[in-house]
Amino acid sequence: MADESTPTSLWVERTGTRRYTGKSSRGAEVLIGSESVDGVFTPGELLKIALAACSGMSSDVPLSRRLGESYDATIEVSGAADRDNELYPELHEVLKLDLSELDPEAQQRLLTVVERAIDKVCTVGRTLKAGTKVTLEIDVDA
Repeated sequence: MADESTPTSLWVERTGTRRYTGKSSRGAEVLIGSESVDGVFTPGELLKIALAACSGMSSDVPLSRRLGESYDATIEVSGAADRDNELYPELHEVLKLDLSELDPEAQQRLLTVVERAIDKVCTVGRTLKAGTKVTLEIDVDA
C-alpha cells in the first residue's frame, strides 16, 4: 500500500499521434486518445467518468449503510461539448438504484442524504461547480 502522506504522481506519456497513456505512481494506467481511436478514452470522457465515479464514491457510505454492502449502482454521465468555445457547458449525471424494498418516505430520506453527501464530499463535482485556476509550465531541455 502506498504511503498516504506522499501524494500520487500523475503524468501522461505520448505513444503516437494524439495518443497518450495516463500513468500514476501507484501503477495505474489509462489509454487516452482521439474519439476516432478505438480502445481509448478522450480527455473529456475521462472528465465525465471522474465526475460520475466521484459521485458514486461519495454516496457509497450512506447507500451501503441503508442498502447493504452489495447494492448495485450505475451512474450515467453525459454532456455535449461546445466546440465553438471548447468546453462542456453542462454535465448531466443519472444515479440508477433499485430502492423498491424501501417505502416512498424511506426512499426520499435516503435520496436526500445521498444528495447531501455528494454535494459535500465529491471533490470533482465541487471543483467543476466552483471553477478552478489551471496553470501550465513548459519545461524545455536546452
